[in-house]
Amino acid sequence: MPFLKTLAMAAVVSAATILSANTLAAEKIIIIVGGINKLIYLPPKLTENLGYFKDEGLDVELQSQQAGVDAENQLLAGAAHAVVGFYDHTIDLQSKGKKIQSIVLFGVVPGGMEMVRTDAAAQIKNMGDIKGRTLGVTGLGSSSTFLGHYLASRYGLKTSDYSMLPIGAGNTLFAALKQKRVDVAWTTEPTTSILRASGEAKVLVDLSSVEGTKAALGGLYPASSLYVQSSWARDNKETALKLSRAFVRTLQFIHSHTAAEIADKMPVDYYGGNKALYIEALKASIQMYSKDGKMPPGGPETVLKVMAGFNANIKGKRINLAETYTDEFVSQVK
Repeated sequence: MPFLKTLAMAAVVSAATILSANTLAAEKIIIIVGGINKLIYLPPKLTENLGYFKDEGLDVELQSQQAGVDAENQLLAGAAHAVVGFYDHTIDLQSKGKKIQSIVLFGVVPGGMEMVRTDAAAQIKNMGDIKGRTLGVTGLGSSSTFLGHYLASRYGLKTSDYSMLPIGAGNTLFAALKQKRVDVAWTTEPTTSILRASGEAKVLVDLSSVEGTKAALGGLYPASSLYVQSSWARDNKETALKLSRAFVRTLQFIHSHTAAEIADKMPVDYYGGNKALYIEALKASIQMYSKDGKMPPGGPETVLKVMAGFNANIKGKRINLAETYTDEFVSQVK
């Protein structure tokens, strides 16, 4: 009888352990990506396709939104656990009393360009020439809005000197340019390569390279990142660490494989019908990805300077940059 009792207790403990493990594994992590097929946001889908989420015992669902500002709203509403979007949203939200922090950095530069319609290129030679013109952005309040305002302000323009039109990305952006509803538009790879190859637009400001970003903004501009509500990071440290470990592993994969090998891991419909062009765009984009997921020294200060240059909510306000990001989790990844 004692043996049977012990066996029964062991079975109960074993069943409870299995149930607990299944419960943990079954918890779905919702991550919203501000345009999942953009190269600036390549890490989430690549991580999923490489199986790194599963290796960490995570059930992750990736959802896509055209603009980071829409993703941020869903995070604040509790409809998602995390967002893959630009780091600058953490600063913007802190100025509004919201505590959000980046826990993994993917891009050390914005990875995009301000592009001018070819037929308007003779009149628009820099961002100071957009006075009276229309600037296309992914969404109002998005990072493309922040960068557009700052680049124009460097030429003495006020936000009232030009118009901004939300045009999303991809097909809606192509249509806006073709229909001449915008004169200049912010976009990223692979769209930038498609526009240049077709001759429909030319590069006005290049923020896809380290050199171009430093020239235009005065330093590195940490951009695409995984950000969460600060309270979530505090209360879910193990999950945050697992996510960080999976993503850093992906960043290491990016820097140890060719563009063609990386492209082979991505969905075919991401190529836009031209895999060769996608590979070339990816090859040109490798330098924008962080190697370790850590925030670069001086990066947050550059972002704050850019945003304070035009945003009345931030200018003159005390922003605690230490609360906008943490390297706590990525620093534990070997």
